[in-house]
Amino acid sequence: MSFAVAPEAYDRFMGLHSSQLSAQMAELAGVRAGLRVLDVGCGPGALTTELVARLGADGVAAIDPSEPFVDAARERHPGVDVRLATADAIPFEDDAFDASLAQLVVHFMPDPVAGLRGMSRVTRPGGVVAACVWDHAGDRSPSSPFWRGLHELEPDAPDEGERPGAREGHLLRLFDSAGLDDVAGAVLETRVAYASFDEWWEPFTFGVGPAGGALQALDAKRQDAVREACRRALGSGPFELRSAAWAARGVVA
Repeated sequence: MSFAVAPEAYDRFMGLHSSQLSAQMAELAGVRAGLRVLDVGCGPGALTTELVARLGADGVAAIDPSEPFVDAARERHPGVDVRLATADAIPFEDDAFDASLAQLVVHFMPDPVAGLRGMSRVTRPGGVVAACVWDHAGDRSPSSPFWRGLHELEPDAPDEGERPGAREGHLLRLFDSAGLDDVAGAVLETRVAYASFDEWWEPFTFGVGPAGGALQALDAKRQDAVREACRRALGSGPFELRSAAWAARGVVA
């Protein structure tokens, strides 16, 4: 698995979907003018874009552990304080923000509870921590068709269903374990249209994330077999892919 890829590769792989989540995440967290908000695991900046539109660059800061993504977020969002960092070692002072948001990040944290506690530390008492994770276990993520195709070839191949927060109720339990109050859940949904199968498939070949890594681990013959299994399921296009993410919000004590 890798996120040390060109930002444009991530944009084509997941950006179409994550950009649709951003407004929903901001609404869930109650982001409004006058607040200062941290984007944790910002990637190239899909959620950052939404936050800047609502708050201005001065009201937004962001962190990500991928250097190419940090560089891209800085370039795309002048004036935003973007730093290379992880959620369990956020380089900001205690109570620095009114809210901290993590979009499609918790399931990649080595220790999700520690990451959520880090987000809580930099959020003022009474402020909000919010996060979302694709419903991988429920087969409702943008990469679900890929994993189904791979499992036709390798039924026991690990997928993303067991990742933290990727199954019903688990993200809420992580928030509880992190000590957040008034924890509540939601389901966020996206709909992305593809003109052709190849438009959907090509981004998987860029090696982004667990799915891209799993594909690159196969030899050319097996890659072709997975591709054809996905084509049989999705058709040649056009088609629309509907996805859903589990979301949670909590209040810092």
